[in-house]
Amino acid sequence: MTNKKFDIIIVGAGISGIGMAYWLQKKCPTKKIAILEARDSIGGTWSLFQYPGVRSDSDMFTFGYKFKPWTNPQSLSSGEGILKYLKETIQENDLEKYIIYNHKMTSSNWSDQTKTWTLQVETQKGNQEIACNFLSICTGYYDYKEAYKPTFKGEESFKGKIVQPQFWPKDLDYKDKKIVVIGSGATAVTLLPALANHGAAQVTMLQRSPTYVMNLPNYNEMFLRLQKYLPFKWAYKLTRWKNILLSMFLFGVSKLFPKWMKGKIIEGAAKQLPKGYPVEKHFNPKYNPWEQRLCVIPDGDLFKSIKAGKASVETASISHFTENGIALDSGKTLEADIIVLATGLKMQLLGGSQMSINNKPVETSQTMVYKGMLFSGIPNLIYAFGYTNNSWTLKVDLTANYLCKLINYMDRKKYDVVIAENQNSGSEEAFLNLSSGYIQRAKNILPKQGKKRPWRVYQNYVMDMLTTRFGSISDSALKFKSANKKI
Repeated sequence: MTNKKFDIIIVGAGISGIGMAYWLQKKCPTKKIAILEARDSIGGTWSLFQYPGVRSDSDMFTFGYKFKPWTNPQSLSSGEGILKYLKETIQENDLEKYIIYNHKMTSSNWSDQTKTWTLQVETQKGNQEIACNFLSICTGYYDYKEAYKPTFKGEESFKGKIVQPQFWPKDLDYKDKKIVVIGSGATAVTLLPALANHGAAQVTMLQRSPTYVMNLPNYNEMFLRLQKYLPFKWAYKLTRWKNILLSMFLFGVSKLFPKWMKGKIIEGAAKQLPKGYPVEKHFNPKYNPWEQRLCVIPDGDLFKSIKAGKASVETASISHFTENGIALDSGKTLEADIIVLATGLKMQLLGGSQMSINNKPVETSQTMVYKGMLFSGIPNLIYAFGYTNNSWTLKVDLTANYLCKLINYMDRKKYDVVIAENQNSGSEEAFLNLSSGYIQRAKNILPKQGKKRPWRVYQNYVMDMLTTRFGSISDSALKFKSANKKI
């Protein structure tokens, strides 16, 4: 029996859910909302991840909320700094009252008869049912309980410690230890300098193939200069827009002139590494820029660690683990006291819960994404997906404002239900169209995107802003229903 009823339920109290709650409170003040948080703390990724050096990989002037300026001139923030920022956001906007901790949604079922979602929720006091009219999923797209872990031959013979960054042991002593970090993504390039500069004897990043790595000055001088001549509000806005447009420009150039951009990135790495360093081997990916996410490093910290001799990169395939390290196919052996498996995330949707409509299970891979927000055929549901080529929060902000606009439109028209209906514009292309391993492994769960708008995901903030903020809600792809009529 349902014992609680809300107008809108937000699932997840991370950066997406907090932003969603802010805009709903501001623009839909009469609505009864709640945030279901599976854990006992807010912050999502930023309270869960505790590995050394954990930080943003997007600049904070765009990763921070539009409504709460990032005041620190530091461009890339530590996880601790982001968590503090999120807690301030909750306190300043009185959002704590909406958060219900230790409530994990395990399943959701939409009923055409009652025009509501009924959620099965695990709590410390047992299972509960909670109902709502609209469901906002803000859980991100990876599994908090399990990371991607490939199996390595001879792994059981290694006498040292094997750890995963997502579950970093609080008591792990890595001082004066030899460490091998397996991986080449954002986590690996963050860990390498953090471990090397805080006591490890030697740190090696072992990668099967290289990733693009770009330096980002971690001190925004433009922001500080603008504050001397302009009010803080305008200094922040101009800095934010400069960073947005610069990211879009670099992405566009990468797509139009991939060979030129590739050369510039590799050239930039070479300038910061020791003379004669094999840049082509270790920092020259086989793919074009932005076919996978680029790794951004603050003030070239990764290159500095390599140049100082505290860290190294090895590009090779693993043959097997040994008692004291890792044997490579080349015949070389890397000694290690600790092996860190920064081998990627395991993707999941809906926070790992099951979804059904009229008690019939829903396969998300069979749906299409409308404006990167709504799933075709699923009533009254919106999913917060951030950008892959820009700051996550930019798209979440647009999604939240679109939801407010949609709900207010439905109230004016006295509609109860909205469904995005596929108009035969589909393709077999996943809406996250990167070649990254973690995305390729999740093709069986990811929804599809279409060949043209509104079913095409363009990863373009300005285009999305214009269409969602200034465009009409009324659309031939959206079907609205009320108790008395269907439009």
